[in-house]
Amino acid sequence: MRADSSVSSLAPEAASIQLRRLVDGFQISQALHVVATLGIADLLADGPLSSIQLAAAAGAHQPSLYRVLRALASVGVFRASDDQTFALTPLGDCLRSDASAPIGGWAAFIGLRGQWHAWAALVHTVRTGETAFRAVHGVSGWEYRANHPDEGAIFDRAMTDLSRRASQRTLDAFDFSRFHTVVDVGGGRGAFLVKLLARYPTMRGVLFDQVHVVAGAEGALRGADVADRCTVASGDFFESVPAEGDAYVLKAVLHDWPDPDAIAILRVCHRTMSPRATLVLIERLLGPINEDRDGAMSDLQMLVGNGGRERTLDEYSSLLQTAGFRLVSTVPGGGGLSILQAMPVSDGQDCPERSGT
Repeated sequence: MRADSSVSSLAPEAASIQLRRLVDGFQISQALHVVATLGIADLLADGPLSSIQLAAAAGAHQPSLYRVLRALASVGVFRASDDQTFALTPLGDCLRSDASAPIGGWAAFIGLRGQWHAWAALVHTVRTGETAFRAVHGVSGWEYRANHPDEGAIFDRAMTDLSRRASQRTLDAFDFSRFHTVVDVGGGRGAFLVKLLARYPTMRGVLFDQVHVVAGAEGALRGADVADRCTVASGDFFESVPAEGDAYVLKAVLHDWPDPDAIAILRVCHRTMSPRATLVLIERLLGPINEDRDGAMSDLQMLVGNGGRERTLDEYSSLLQTAGFRLVSTVPGGGGLSILQAMPVSDGQDCPERSGT
């Protein structure tokens, strides 16, 4: 459905009410941040509890918590009873730490002071082109989180949650069985690689990210019983990546960076990969204008946070060609993501047009 189809016939008063709710969306974001930070959904996992019980368990001020829960019940996150008892709805269930499609990590992250203040500077970015996060904090988001490990840990949890949501559908959509060793470049704490190695028992993996990120990966690898088939390596993907792979996966990495940096990352991979190795990009592809709300809003997140961007298929194809790759195929991966398969092109070799859709 086109984004404007449901609003084009609204009367002025109805349009005003709907726009007011969009303007006030920050209230819902912060309320969700509160309950995600306090772990309210986990407390409700076994059944309804009163706001008094929830406040005692979460270490919260009961009257204030009740008002937050009541507000979220009005938009369907919880189900409230007249006796101030609350239960999870299907929406609220996604805030649980063990949810099959978790959102709690993201809800906890987006309300942090560092993120919140950066979004307040979006108008500065629109006027100047300077990334809002750097304008507010004086450093990139990566440097900020390295210097604020508490917020960095919440960010890592958010990224792990998002990876868990998309990983299963990605693995169902793309056959990795022909690869012997997969290098997960910028793989965070290994959420995707864990599922990949569990799916393919003879495969080996290399998890590669910054040292403070991969430091939290060992427990997940051991817990999934894949640690004996996975090497953990740390470094800077602008300088080098591990050399032993026949497949290199970049999952939700390039969208964090503007074009020159994205090309630089790809060139480092190209320099390292053998001519027969495969590059696998897992990224969101921007859909048609007026229709792709999730893609457009994710693009704003990139604009504020990192100076990166979401891209169309043609834009990714151009990045790959500039960095020395040819795009071989594109497969829908579910959850708004697509899987782009590319091969390195030797110097002097033409870059054929992509095949597949």
